[in-house]
Amino acid sequence: QVHLVESGGGLVQAGGSLRLSCAASGDIFSINSINWYRQAPGLRRELVASITSRGSTYVADFVKGRFTISRDNAKNTVYLQMDSLKPEDTGVYTCNADRDPQWPSWGQGTQVTVSS
Repeated sequence: QVHLVESGGGLVQAGGSLRLSCAASGDIFSINSINWYRQAPGLRRELVASITSRGSTYVADFVKGRFTISRDNAKNTVYLQMDSLKPEDTGVYTCNADRDPQWPSWGQGTQVTVSS
């Protein structure tokens, strides 16, 4: 079992920044990657960024240059630094642990609201 807890969401004005955290506990050695997803009302969930157990990173084109994913191994925490936020970045951000071939784990999600 892997338990994920997100934090750092909130309300920010356009152009502002937020840093989301995803803290993992439990069987962390089963984690292949940590992935950040977001979902806006009425829209499909989309992958924003991911980082593998080896440290390889991926950032979606629609946030590239504004969002950065990183990790602190000592704290078992993955961060999503979000800069130059836009109203269209509004949504629920959820982290996920890929544990293939085991079932993935999901956090509870954190709301990000960007006002114009």
